[in-house]
Amino acid sequence: MLEEFIGTAILRPRAAFLSVCYAAPVLEFRLHVVTIIRLRESVLRHAWLRVASTNILRKSPRAERALVQSVQAIAKRRMRGGSLVHPSKAHAPTDAGATRSVVGRLRSDCCSVPTTGPEGLKTIQRTDAPAWVVATADGHRLVECDDAELLGSTDGGGVPIVGLLPACPPEKMGGPAFREEHGLRYAYYAGAMANGIASPEVVEAAGNNGFLGFFGSAGLPLKDIEAAIDTITSRLGSQPFGFNLINNLSEPQLEEATVDLYIRRGIHLIEAAAYLDLTLPLVRYRIHGIHTDASGRIITPNKIIAKVSREEVAAKFFSPPPEALVKKLVASGDITAQQAVLAADIPMAQDVTAEADSGGHTDNRPAITLLPTLMALRDRIHAEHRCEQRPRVGLAGGISTPASAAAAFAMGAAYVVTGSVNQACIESGSSDIVRKMLAETRQADLAMAPSADMFEMGVTVQVLKRGTMFSMRAAKLYELYQTYGGIDEIPNDVRTKIEKTIFRASLEETWQNTRKFFMERDASQINRAEKEPRHRMALVFRSYLGLASQWANNGDPTRQIDYQIWCGPAMGAFNEWVRGSFLEDTSNRKVATVALNILHGAAVSARCNILRCMGVSLPSGIEHFAPVEPNRLRRNEVD
Repeated sequence: MLEEFIGTAILRPRAAFLSVCYAAPVLEFRLHVVTIIRLRESVLRHAWLRVASTNILRKSPRAERALVQSVQAIAKRRMRGGSLVHPSKAHAPTDAGATRSVVGRLRSDCCSVPTTGPEGLKTIQRTDAPAWVVATADGHRLVECDDAELLGSTDGGGVPIVGLLPACPPEKMGGPAFREEHGLRYAYYAGAMANGIASPEVVEAAGNNGFLGFFGSAGLPLKDIEAAIDTITSRLGSQPFGFNLINNLSEPQLEEATVDLYIRRGIHLIEAAAYLDLTLPLVRYRIHGIHTDASGRIITPNKIIAKVSREEVAAKFFSPPPEALVKKLVASGDITAQQAVLAADIPMAQDVTAEADSGGHTDNRPAITLLPTLMALRDRIHAEHRCEQRPRVGLAGGISTPASAAAAFAMGAAYVVTGSVNQACIESGSSDIVRKMLAETRQADLAMAPSADMFEMGVTVQVLKRGTMFSMRAAKLYELYQTYGGIDEIPNDVRTKIEKTIFRASLEETWQNTRKFFMERDASQINRAEKEPRHRMALVFRSYLGLASQWANNGDPTRQIDYQIWCGPAMGAFNEWVRGSFLEDTSNRKVATVALNILHGAAVSARCNILRCMGVSLPSGIEHFAPVEPNRLRRNEVD
């Protein structure tokens, strides 16, 4: 394979170099000593080998073999730490008296543009076009590879090449294995937001534009989840999509029923969220249908992307399913003994999302420390269990701008996840009032408030505090829950105040409505509440927390002061980024438009970082990639 490439490079040097630029970021070849060479680096840094032997093949096959042996010798020196730069080119002078490695030369009449000018900015933003970086007396300039003509070492003159700015289209950002396994064009997904905020329309927009969307089924009754399955499958067909599964500690039978529904309806991809420990229904979902193909490779039809923010929880998803739970599934007949054996060789989740400072359930962890920590943990656990598949790690929480996405990919994230920004898009299941409130949000306009699903445990969620009193009122209810043993113990003046301001009804009337709700959803909660006054109080208080989200989704104008709007600091960062652009108008905020702009801007940022590593001066303000209409993005037309 190496010989074939060198032959091409000698006879058609420009075509060979372009094939390297366009084909892949890194081409690897195995030598006869099982040595891996990064061929692109070697060839580009040794242009002198190519041009010095232009006529060799026409004269002697033995000379061709000698050239191959020379390249192999260089690779071996590389392994031993030897220099890879030809001695005559090692310290060629460049602009401003600097000294850099020169890897070749271009014809001096090639069309080049200064890196600091507007044309240089456009060249950098054309992310699918590789460009040579050349040094001139006036500074660095860029020459797109299609416009370049390389010179041989004997030609003399020309402009010195100091590096290559590779093509970096959005489609190549992140992990290729993530895109391949899920059938995606982009390593990006729109995360689930409960109560249908991540609506069928959000999922459809994602699936039709090359990325992934998850329906927000948490908090919804089974009939609504099944209706969403009908809608999404009819619209997307074979396009990728997924559904949410949330850990419901207060109603475990609902989690079990949801898993039954997913298995029955053939939902093969879920986003598991808010798990503190693995549950039997979740393990059952993962193992269901596991088998081997004709070659003996383990096939798992059901896939899990787990959202976690704690190392101890992540460790459970990086590891195989717990043996104790697997034995229970065998005993119940849900899986066979053979499937139990296979389960020991798979991780619970093939993808784990590091959930940093996000809206809703969050530990407010900083992404810059959480992601590398989980990646290192993944590697340790994979080395211990040696499962056939090594889990991938992505990042959620704070992803709403090109800079944040680029940082995630630079740290090694296999994919990125957005949440808050999708709620502000017109396809979300939220209301126009909420979208307007989100468009005015800044990063400090947030607060933590008690969660409805884990109220008794004191678990909190991150919500919007600007324009709503929900966080303060919910905190007051949790304070009362901690202080008193039941509704009857609450002092009359306090009880009167919360009935008037929070519930707008008597607590007895609120209890009757709550009782009716749970009689249909989970009657066991009522049986317990009638025996335990404190649990009855918790259900009443949780009713306010649950309704507050519905009021926001429905846009109830009489309850705007009580809206519960899950939101993270990413929303404020997004608003700042799009200020003055067409995306400042909420009517233009569409899921695909937002995603494509974030990804394209991230690709531009990645190319800027490559140039910075070469010591190249960049145009002022290039870090701020202004949003562009999606049709222009697809044509790579940017200002």
